[in-house]
Amino acid sequence: MIKLIFSCLITALLFLPETVYAAVGVDAITVTSNPKGGETYTVTIQILALMTMLTLLPALLLSMTSFTRIMIVLGLLRQAIGAAQAPSNQVLLGLSLFLTIFIMMPVLEKVNETAVQPYMEEKIDAVTALQNASEPFKQFMLKQTRETDLDTFVRISGREQIDKPEDVPFSLLVPAYVTSELKTAFQIGFLIFLPFLVIDLVVASVLMSMGMMMLSPMIVSLPFKIMLFVLADGWTMVMEMLAASFYV
Repeated sequence: MIKLIFSCLITALLFLPETVYAAVGVDAITVTSNPKGGETYTVTIQILALMTMLTLLPALLLSMTSFTRIMIVLGLLRQAIGAAQAPSNQVLLGLSLFLTIFIMMPVLEKVNETAVQPYMEEKIDAVTALQNASEPFKQFMLKQTRETDLDTFVRISGREQIDKPEDVPFSLLVPAYVTSELKTAFQIGFLIFLPFLVIDLVVASVLMSMGMMMLSPMIVSLPFKIMLFVLADGWTMVMEMLAASFYV
């Protein structure tokens, strides 16, 4: 029965007049002039541009938000504790993502206020909305980027000295910001490693003095490190420290 209905539909489509096919088609590109003298592209092209931007969303998340620092610190924390897969990568990824949303919320609210809502109300065009949306991110990234890293990429690019931070293009700001984030993440990871390293040294020394050289110190020290981390409310301290590091 299903095959019969499908065959009838195909046959009906074959006998449709050509005008129907022409009506179904949509112009690929349509450019219209607005009253202010600018140009507006068709909705089809805007949707295509939006879908293209969505494919770049993971790269933008890694290179323009706090996600990189948080993920690296949590990964180093797990390694410092010595737990191989606890918490798992999925848990760390979800925790990093939602903590990133929490930290970036002021920036996202400003983007929504200055770019998204005016564009939805057709007060500004797409190009202006994109420029307005980039400003809050640029301010956030400039605040977290070291001047030495920014000067390094300015020198590598062969550009002249930039007078104002607002004049820094994204092509220089993004790699400088990512480099600064990597440095900061490893500095925080070093501070997190120290107390767990002390526990490992103490346990290894005790086992050595007792002649238990065949017993791995990691097996003995793991329960003590977990207990110390839980009693010190370590997860809350790490989350608070990570959030505060972006607004110091």
